[in-house]
Amino acid sequence: MSAPRLEIDLDKIQHNACTLVERLASRGIAVTGVTKAFLGNPDIVHALLRAGVRSLGDSRIENIDSMRRANIEAPLALIRSPMLSQAEQVVALADVSFNTELEVIRKLSSVALKTNRNHGIVLMVELGDLREGIMPGELENTVLEILGLPNILLKGIGTNLACRCGVSPDASNMAELSALADAIEARFKIQLSIVSGGNSGNLQWALSGADTGRINDLRLGESILLGCETLQRQTIDGLYTDAISLIAEVIESKDKPAQPWGEIAQNAFGEHTVIRKQGTIAQAILAIGRQDIDPDGLEAPDGIEILGASSDHLILDTGASYLPVGSELRFQLNYSALTRAMSSPFVTQHIMGGNTELVSNYF
Repeated sequence: MSAPRLEIDLDKIQHNACTLVERLASRGIAVTGVTKAFLGNPDIVHALLRAGVRSLGDSRIENIDSMRRANIEAPLALIRSPMLSQAEQVVALADVSFNTELEVIRKLSSVALKTNRNHGIVLMVELGDLREGIMPGELENTVLEILGLPNILLKGIGTNLACRCGVSPDASNMAELSALADAIEARFKIQLSIVSGGNSGNLQWALSGADTGRINDLRLGESILLGCETLQRQTIDGLYTDAISLIAEVIESKDKPAQPWGEIAQNAFGEHTVIRKQGTIAQAILAIGRQDIDPDGLEAPDGIEILGASSDHLILDTGASYLPVGSELRFQLNYSALTRAMSSPFVTQHIMGGNTELVSNYF
């Protein structure tokens, strides 16, 4: 079997998704399965749909296009603010898009009118994390304008937390989002079908027994794929954390000095490397590097330490273990390492379970 590769267990992913769907349903919250980490791979998408996710969300219109071409039958949402230059694709491919800019929404309206289509809008509200969002005091004026735009359907409002600055979802900011939904409905005499509270960082709040108010949707990716919440990266009880693993092959295994010698300058990435180890170590090199993964996001087996990585090489101290050339090593990944590996054309995907087993370069 080729390496490097991701081994993807669809049954474990489906279990994780189903568990979260059921737990959140008891709180009145549906799940939008976020597909961006795996580029809309249809095998993984079908696992999410079998688990009962209500809709699918992606930040790249190209991934939504791929899912359309794969005949995925589920509501598809573009969850990153659309680019003006992609308005035609957004209207043609996405049922709903998450928006913050009136100029973009006007363009979507124009395209939708010309193509005789309706396009759904979720307005994102800024509640402190300082990524995307309309300031709360400007929300009603924004709603007033877009309600007059042809072929645009206001589906709801949402927010995003715990991404850029790590602001935690809590009773206060979630209650504010609920209050904003109530205020919009009262003023404009409309019904919002979606109040999207956020992402995997919302799980602690949503499952704590707190009043969920109007929140009826969460956008979940990392928690389904990796089995953890995203505030402290703690394992979620009952979920698999090894649904996806990375396997890489050893291409060199030698005893070497721990310290480099010669005049030291910047490395290939403009960094000044500080090495604290002394003496001789058992060093192994694997055929994978920063072009394919985030080395800081890999968890090596016990007794093995990741020393660093160049573009194409991952360097390990194997301790008391000797790794023969040609042998393989398995790593667990965090979200950063996962998204980079999934996006690399040099990392194959071995998909297991879900009544299928195949190797794919999904590009």
